[in-house]
Amino acid sequence: MNHSSLQIIETHAHIYDETYLEDRDEMLEKAFSSGVSQIWMPNCASETIGGMMALAEKYPNQCFPMMGLHPCYVKEDFEKELAIVEDWLNKYKFIAIGEIGMDLYWDKTFVKQQEEAFLYQCQLAKKHNLWIDIHSRNAFLETVNLIEKNADPNLKGIFHCFTGTLEEAQKAIELDFLLGIGGVVTFKNGGLDKILPHIDLISIVLETDAPYLAPVPYRGKRNEPSYLSIIAQKVADLMQIPVEKVIEQSTQNALNLCQ
Repeated sequence: MNHSSLQIIETHAHIYDETYLEDRDEMLEKAFSSGVSQIWMPNCASETIGGMMALAEKYPNQCFPMMGLHPCYVKEDFEKELAIVEDWLNKYKFIAIGEIGMDLYWDKTFVKQQEEAFLYQCQLAKKHNLWIDIHSRNAFLETVNLIEKNADPNLKGIFHCFTGTLEEAQKAIELDFLLGIGGVVTFKNGGLDKILPHIDLISIVLETDAPYLAPVPYRGKRNEPSYLSIIAQKVADLMQIPVEKVIEQSTQNALNLCQ
């Protein structure tokens, strides 16, 4: 099914990743011709800024960068990394601070530093009047506690790659955050089939997290933004509404973040 007449916003894709070295422009053209009107690029660390900014320059009306330090890149030198983030924020207009948050999946060595980096970047979001793109792998409650500790009703954003429980979804929505729904929605035991029927469409945005987490039938292969239509269709099936409605509303939800 071709939704190219409808505009979809890809709210989270690492299109600067080296897995696209051979065919990046083709991959992007495929996305644009499939109806993806904008691709929002989360940053990871200082090492990913160059590639990301090159794409922002090459596709100024379609590829929009965020600035932030990803929790998996928080190490001993995280303060140096944060200084680079701050420096960039002072000289360029980014759409968001991201991706930031907590990750307790791989390694808990730098939990304290992750917390500190997250809270610091929430302050930067307030200072620059930007929303935040949250990574909270195996750390949803920890991240929520930090947001509440920060207690700023103006802080808004996306819980990217949301795969939590209905209770967690409601908690995120209550905090005025959107749920980033990606390829996991197509996984047999992804769990989102139990949640989406109970969630209002006004609370979700679409993303691929490319090159990771490709939807079925591409699961296990390299993901790319053109697969967003597969995700939109699956969301529509689970919510029992037309896919056009999913695309239209999720795009509007994304745009509202940037108001």
